[in-house]
Amino acid sequence: MGSPWKPFLLLSVISGLSDFARAVAARPISYAALLRMKADSSSGLDSRSRPRQHHGGGLVTPDWPAFSSHPLSALSLLSSQEDYRSEENEDFGPVFLHEPGDVLFPLDSDERKVVLRCEARGNPPPTYSWYINGTEVDGAADYRYSFVDGNLIITNASERTDYGKYQCKAENVLGSVLGREALLQFAYLGAFSGKTRGGVSVREGQGVVLMCTPPPHSPEIIYSWVFNEFPSFVAEDSRRFISQDTGNLYISKVQPSDVGSYICLVKNTVTNARVLSPPTPLTLKTDGIMGEYEPKIEVHFATSVLAARGVAVRLECFALGNPVPTITWRKINGNIPKKARLRKSQAVLEIPNIQLEDSGTYECKAENPRGGTAFKGHLQVYTLPQWVRMINDTQMDSGEKLQWECKAMGRPRPTYHWLLNGLPLTSQGRVEIVNGELIIHRVQQADSGMYQCVAGNKYGAIYSNAELKILASAPVFLHNPVRVIATLGKDVSLECKPRASPKPRITWKRADRRIQQSRRFMLLRNNTLRIVNSSRADEGSYVCRAENQLGSAEMTAVLWVKEAMRVELSPSRVEVTVGESVVLSCKAAHDTSLDVAFQWLFNQKPINFHQHGGHFEYIQTSSAVDLMIRSILLKHAGKYGCRAQTSADMVSVAAELLVRGPPGPPGVVIVEEITDTTATLSWTRGLDNHSPISTYNLQARSPFSLGWQTVKTDPEPVTGDMESAMAVELNPWVEYEFRVVASNAIGTGDPSAPSRGVRTTEAVPSVAPSNVSGGNGRRHELVISWEPVSEEFQNGEGFGYIVAFRANGTRGWKEKMVTSADSTTYKYRDETFPPLTPFEVKVGVYNNKGDGPFSRVVVIHSAEGEPREAPGDVKAYGISSSEIRVTWKAPNPGPGRPRGYEVSYWKDMEQEESGTKQRTVKNETSMVLTGLEGNSLYRVTVKGFNSIGPGPTAAAVAANTRKAPPAQPPANLVWIQEGNNVSLNWEPVKAKDNESDVIGYMVLLKQEGRGHNQVTRTINPSTMLLLPEGGTYTIEVRALSEGGEGAVSAQARVVTSSGVRAKSSQRSVHCAPPGLTWAAMLLVLLVPSASW
Repeated sequence: MGSPWKPFLLLSVISGLSDFARAVAARPISYAALLRMKADSSSGLDSRSRPRQHHGGGLVTPDWPAFSSHPLSALSLLSSQEDYRSEENEDFGPVFLHEPGDVLFPLDSDERKVVLRCEARGNPPPTYSWYINGTEVDGAADYRYSFVDGNLIITNASERTDYGKYQCKAENVLGSVLGREALLQFAYLGAFSGKTRGGVSVREGQGVVLMCTPPPHSPEIIYSWVFNEFPSFVAEDSRRFISQDTGNLYISKVQPSDVGSYICLVKNTVTNARVLSPPTPLTLKTDGIMGEYEPKIEVHFATSVLAARGVAVRLECFALGNPVPTITWRKINGNIPKKARLRKSQAVLEIPNIQLEDSGTYECKAENPRGGTAFKGHLQVYTLPQWVRMINDTQMDSGEKLQWECKAMGRPRPTYHWLLNGLPLTSQGRVEIVNGELIIHRVQQADSGMYQCVAGNKYGAIYSNAELKILASAPVFLHNPVRVIATLGKDVSLECKPRASPKPRITWKRADRRIQQSRRFMLLRNNTLRIVNSSRADEGSYVCRAENQLGSAEMTAVLWVKEAMRVELSPSRVEVTVGESVVLSCKAAHDTSLDVAFQWLFNQKPINFHQHGGHFEYIQTSSAVDLMIRSILLKHAGKYGCRAQTSADMVSVAAELLVRGPPGPPGVVIVEEITDTTATLSWTRGLDNHSPISTYNLQARSPFSLGWQTVKTDPEPVTGDMESAMAVELNPWVEYEFRVVASNAIGTGDPSAPSRGVRTTEAVPSVAPSNVSGGNGRRHELVISWEPVSEEFQNGEGFGYIVAFRANGTRGWKEKMVTSADSTTYKYRDETFPPLTPFEVKVGVYNNKGDGPFSRVVVIHSAEGEPREAPGDVKAYGISSSEIRVTWKAPNPGPGRPRGYEVSYWKDMEQEESGTKQRTVKNETSMVLTGLEGNSLYRVTVKGFNSIGPGPTAAAVAANTRKAPPAQPPANLVWIQEGNNVSLNWEPVKAKDNESDVIGYMVLLKQEGRGHNQVTRTINPSTMLLLPEGGTYTIEVRALSEGGEGAVSAQARVVTSSGVRAKSSQRSVHCAPPGLTWAAMLLVLLVPSASW
């Protein structure tokens, strides 16, 4: 089914565009003006004037009048569209789209070409010319100048001939306009004079200034100084300063370390070019040391400093003196801006983003113990002109009065002058110019053209452009005839708005008879004919005649009068509960010759059926529409309107929807009274949402709770007619926030906003520590531990613990105070009690209000102490070239039992302190030391340890590691396979003098892909292997010795199946014995492999 909104949207568009047409019909706004419209607070859009793009502005659209509800026919819409299209081809004067900006061109650029851009729009298209310093650029006389569209291109540009201010001029038959001035400058950096600089000789302690004397340059350059050789730069501090104004290096007090050669380095900020000056030697005189003297300011800012608003200002001040002077700054009759920063040991005051209020007199002062001196200078901030009011394109009838005013602000205050077609305009005859105001009396056709108001001060100028058109035309009606539909019994207006200049004389006729003013027929000042209380008899054609000295024209308005529309909305008032659904029905009775469109509104705003989460549905029949609201929420309560519209009239009716739901949030919650465990709260009733509030629920939140928790109240429950209650069973000395939640028969509503945070008063602690335990510690110590009491239950300030204990069988308790609330342990030491003495222990609490409860009594034993005896019968012996096994016996049982053992070992020639330590995992009494050097003597000690500490160390024992295993692998493996049996032989391995003797061999048989391994040990250099099944096997052989396993042989790879006999070796492949078929022969390859 089609969208139900299409008829209504069509009518809205027709109505809105008709108003658009009426807004521009009387004095049409040109297509050009629409392209360059710009909002201007000083002038609105009327039928006589339209905004034009001004220098620095963009293209924007005007704020058109709101769409009217007055209906117009589709023919009127068509006429206004044709009118708009016809204006696209209207002639208009030049409008700048792009103007040149200032250019800083590097002279050392590879492309010696400067491009100044200029682009304008106009109809006819404009032509361009350029001016330099007020003189027109002649491209024919100088080949270096060329023009591409509106752009000026300068080839082989030079500072001598091309430096200056450039202006672009755009013109067509309607007039010409001048663009803003653009300054062309050139960036360069010359070379220092090659002349040798004389040396500077001063006494130690004297001040000195080393002159930079920079080469010719443009624009600014950055100064730095090199000391002796590049890149050793002079570091600035309170004694040394490099002025970025003069480039000179200032040393307030020369020291012997300053003696050397100084070179000034300058850098162009645009081209990044750098040049070095000839060196200036600095030496010390030998006739003595300079005594102390008062400061002398050698470099300072100007007495009058000018700065543009928004830039950063840098003021310098540095003095020579002995001792080194201290620089301070102040602003006379004011404070230095907070954004200002002091740099270079306070020799530079920087003020970023300077504003008008930063203007004033600034003083720098240099002081040392010998005296002081000061310098003052005035900082003045200027601003370029900015438009406050600009002029707009204007169309006028001849003989009318033109009055334009432009206004700008700036510092200094701007002055104004006017241009007409790029030439100065002065007061004479009908023209009056007073500052920014231009008046032309009795305008004539010759006054048409392009006008420019120029506002400027000595720092810059801005332009506001507008076109003046003087109209002269016979009357013309853009749409004719016009059809108007009226509602029976209502007033109707027939408009007559021809295009004409000068203004035409208007008359209305009906049936060739002139309509005279009467009670029912009224001729308004805007030439509109109004018919009061229209009836069927008023239907027919009405003719408007417009006439001036240039001609005449007529327009016919056809009037139809239709019955008024009636609309009914039911039900007019409905009550529902949250979650239910409802249908509102809207019916219209109207003239059947007219189409009707409907629109639903909620609280006077149109309903968007795609933005309400599927709650609204639109259902339409021929002359009725229904609004279904599903799963109603509280926010859906309000007034629903149904608007029905035909081309004749529009009628709206409304119905009220009341929604019952859970209560709204209660009002502000106030804590009236607070004690240690209670809080009296009050609140104001929230909305009951049409269902009485039955109960209130009080909730609290503290730093210790998991969100909001319901609290017990007095009374219990809190009924819906109450607005105060007491929260009880709170914890003392805890900060709480409170809120209130209301409930009714439908549900529970949203909570109130939280109250301000309040703290309950202090009270004696009521919660004792838990999990009291202890033990461990050093000999003669009793260690008592507990879980601390949470801050939530400390009940006040000054919280701490009381630790009470006594030996079993004694009567009196010893009590010790622990003042830290976060403490979890207390240690008591007494040399008189033996290890593992049982104690009765309890831990209590206290705060500034008094003592709280104790925990239950528990029995804790005193510490047993560290081990008292060393391990016994310590033995150590080598088991390989890298391993030693150590064994010992545990000490006798008793207090100080070891929980593990620590073994220390070191080589015989080393110190015990450099040895390595290893600990057992548990109470083991043996350990294998690994990673040792072969054939070496090691010393080994053992001692026990527990949680208290280590015990005594047993006497050291010695052990030798075995010699290293043979490094030579078994060689020349030869095997013969018969069936699943393999006979394997190899050459014996002979150990060297520093290697362990061979005591046998180990053969490893691995089956590929199965993970099957078979290890065979033998004392002979041969063995017999049994292959479990057919497959691929690898064979490796190692020599065995007391030092461990030797190097692995080359790997032999055997592929076999049952009943096969083969012979192979590393060096050669032998033939199989006679009688064996080729199918029974198997060749086995030896494949080198990594050790295993």
